[in-house]
Amino acid sequence: MSAEPADEPPGGMTEALLVASRALVAVAARSLASVDAEVTLVQYRALLVLAERGSTHVGELAEALATHASTATRMCDRLVARGLVRRSVARGNRRETLISLTPKGRDVVQRVTDVRRAEIGQIVARIPAAAQQAAVVGLNAFAEAAGELPERSWSLGWS
Repeated sequence: MSAEPADEPPGGMTEALLVASRALVAVAARSLASVDAEVTLVQYRALLVLAERGSTHVGELAEALATHASTATRMCDRLVARGLVRRSVARGNRRETLISLTPKGRDVVQRVTDVRRAEIGQIVARIPAAAQQAAVVGLNAFAEAAGELPERSWSLGWS
C-alpha cells in the first residue's frame, strides 16, 4: 500500500473523487452524444450555466467557464447558429449583450439530464444500500464546496 501524497487529505478522498469523476465524465459524454452529438462538453457546460443563471453577460459566462471572453463569444456564436442560445441587448445599456437559452437549448439540457439521470441511476443501483447514504452526504458536501447548486434549484426554471 503506497503512502498518500502530502497534499492528500486522510482517507483517499481526492483519489476517490478523481476516479469517480472519470466515470461521471464518461456518463456525461455518452448522454450528450446520445442527445446531440454536435454539442461539445464545454458547450454543454455553457448551456448548464445559462440554465442555472438565466440571462447572462458574455463576460460572466466566460468567468463561470474559466475561459477568456473572446473564447466564450466564439462559443456563443456557434450556439446561436445552432439555435440553442440567443443574444439580446441589455435594458438600459445597448452596448451590453445578454446570452440566454432558447427553448431548444433548454430542451437539450433537459434531455441530456434525463439520460444522465437514468444511467447514473443504473450505476447507483449496483452500490450496496449501506454505502449509498454516506456517498450522498459526501457528494453533497463536495458539490457545495465547489459552488454547485443542486439541479432542482435551476431545473424548475428558477433564475
